[in-house]
Amino acid sequence: MERATFDAAELAVVLSHYDVGIIESVTPFPRGSRRSPKVGIVAERGKFLLKRRAGERSRLERVRFTHAVQQHIAKSGFPIAGIMPTRDGRRTIVQQREHTYELFEFVPGQPYDRSVAQTRHAGVTLGRFHQAVASFRHPEGLPVPSGDFHDNPLVRNGLFSIGSSLSSHDSFSGDDAELASLVQLLIERYEAATQAVNSHRSVTASQQVIHSDWHPGNLLFRGGEVVAVIDYDSVRVARAIIDVANGALQFSMTGSGDPASWPDEQDEQRLLAFLDGYNAVVPLSADERSCVPHLMAEALISECVGPIAATGSVGPWAGFRVLKMVRRKLGWMELHLPRIMRPS
Repeated sequence: MERATFDAAELAVVLSHYDVGIIESVTPFPRGSRRSPKVGIVAERGKFLLKRRAGERSRLERVRFTHAVQQHIAKSGFPIAGIMPTRDGRRTIVQQREHTYELFEFVPGQPYDRSVAQTRHAGVTLGRFHQAVASFRHPEGLPVPSGDFHDNPLVRNGLFSIGSSLSSHDSFSGDDAELASLVQLLIERYEAATQAVNSHRSVTASQQVIHSDWHPGNLLFRGGEVVAVIDYDSVRVARAIIDVANGALQFSMTGSGDPASWPDEQDEQRLLAFLDGYNAVVPLSADERSCVPHLMAEALISECVGPIAATGSVGPWAGFRVLKMVRRKLGWMELHLPRIMRPS
């Protein structure tokens, strides 16, 4: 899939709605979703990032909800990229035809370096985020996004449909028996994890605003600390422990490139550093801590199911190869996470 881009006339019209002064340069910023183009802007009044929302997330009500969350946490000093208002000072969104645009202050920072120090501060920052949104009140008239990867019928439906998706994919080799066995195993693992989490009613009952996409690509660092959290497109009301488990998974992930070469194990040191950082701000109960390994398994499965069911692949990688990697990592989690998560 080619990355979507802006055209010159589109940029001129959209930027005319903002008071940024004389524009010195506009540079493509090829990060994130290919359907949501971004450009970096150097202007008289500073540096900015312009984003055009893609698809379902361009709905005005959803964008307003995410902006309300960001403006609320900014008041508490939480590190975000500020949303620029339009010239009239009454809006933070520009709409042109079917598209929705946002302009953010540019925050200089470095990507995650996989160090224990940055990992721990990622956990601390998630705790601070949950504290900041605890007092958020939903604006009247705006629908509240909800739902997460735990006990989700869409994940189950995706798993059941993967057989046909992969069998029609160009890179599928015809290993029907192995594919059927693999999908069945993932269904069983997902159901077992769901039941284990549901046995702790106190964990699944409480809901609040969560980020819902807490991973290294959405945090900017300087030294060992987070200087900005970005991308609130997935913000919603769900269980806070969802953010914790997904963050624990993402910040302890090992492997890059071809999934066939990824190690089975997660990085234990980074996993514990992330949870220690979060726990220092928002203490985890024994039940919450015991749920994290099961939610990590659900998160790992659900993350690949959607794209594979839809296209047969995850990015450039054939879905069958990705699912075999997931199977290996799930095996490692089942064997080692109970030991790692056990209180010392």
